[in-house]
Amino acid sequence: MAKLINYGIIGCGMMGQEHLRNIALLPDTNVVAIFEPDAGMAGIAKTLAPNAKFCDSIDALLAIEALDCLVIISPNFVHLEQLEQIAQTRSLPILVEKPLFTDPNAFARINAFCDTYPSPVWVAMEYRYMPPIAALRAEVEEATGGIKMLSIREHRFPFLEKVGDWNRFNAKSGGTFVEKCCHFFDLMRLLTKSEPVRIMASAGQNVNHLDEVYDGQTSDIIDNGYVIVDFENGMRAMLELCMFAEGSRYQEEVSVVGPKGKIEALVPGPGRFWPEHLGDAPIPQLIVSPRNPSGPEVRDIPVDPTLLDAGDHNGSTFYQHEGFLALVRGERDVADVTLDDGLRAVAMGMAAQESAATGQSVLWADFMKR
Repeated sequence: MAKLINYGIIGCGMMGQEHLRNIALLPDTNVVAIFEPDAGMAGIAKTLAPNAKFCDSIDALLAIEALDCLVIISPNFVHLEQLEQIAQTRSLPILVEKPLFTDPNAFARINAFCDTYPSPVWVAMEYRYMPPIAALRAEVEEATGGIKMLSIREHRFPFLEKVGDWNRFNAKSGGTFVEKCCHFFDLMRLLTKSEPVRIMASAGQNVNHLDEVYDGQTSDIIDNGYVIVDFENGMRAMLELCMFAEGSRYQEEVSVVGPKGKIEALVPGPGRFWPEHLGDAPIPQLIVSPRNPSGPEVRDIPVDPTLLDAGDHNGSTFYQHEGFLALVRGERDVADVTLDDGLRAVAMGMAAQESAATGQSVLWADFMKR
């Protein structure tokens, strides 16, 4: 029997609860301690982890000797602060939710943490593990003959309500291209195996949250936009985001094209939002379309129903946790998504937001010198 791995959880909002449900599916794991300051969210977390000790501070949680690892699922704007607090107290493997940080002036702080924290840190970019995207990753080179163009489209529902409404503001969320789209910039780097040269964006807040005011402040997050990225190796990628398209059959569509053909992954949104009168929710698909002989091959990529019930991300949170658990057990040496990966995904989002605000393209080399 494997050693029981004891988790400490920092934050149990909507995504934190998804993490709890998926940890519960892993063998020989136990959530021993939780820090969640909101009473309502803590109450829900107690139903998911009834044997956990609920702590009134992060310091109290870190004082529990039995901990083997930590998972940070708190609001975006406190991720870096909490990482720094942990580093001052003890060193444990950490799975930290994206985005890694939200302040454009925090590059020196995150680099200092990266350089000095001795234990492994895995940044949560679970879209890599969605079964249709994992299938695309496995077949992309053979299907395309080498990537030339990459397009990612997300047409989805507006941002959901969060405790304290922090996700309605750029200052706390990092902005939509950081908060939401760092997943897609991570996928761009992963698939192209290259770094950006230039980032161009156009975006706006045209439909969602226009009349929402919180403590005298009006929501300022964008709800739609385009981003084009040129990469060092000559590949180019585009992101199309719309957050008032919840009627879509598929939420994410990833298309990769090369001289040999095209491959696409179609990913439905959370099943709980699918209209009941339409029957079962769509099944993810992989479509391979060679040029010769031409014609698409369509394959369903079903997801284990148990994993679908455990969260809103097509089973990817579970597969991510499998990898993190292997890291904690010493069965692998490095995280799939490193601190550097997390930093660069955020930086691409920040560069996109700057481009959208100024109407000018952003040179990556200059941006990363700040």
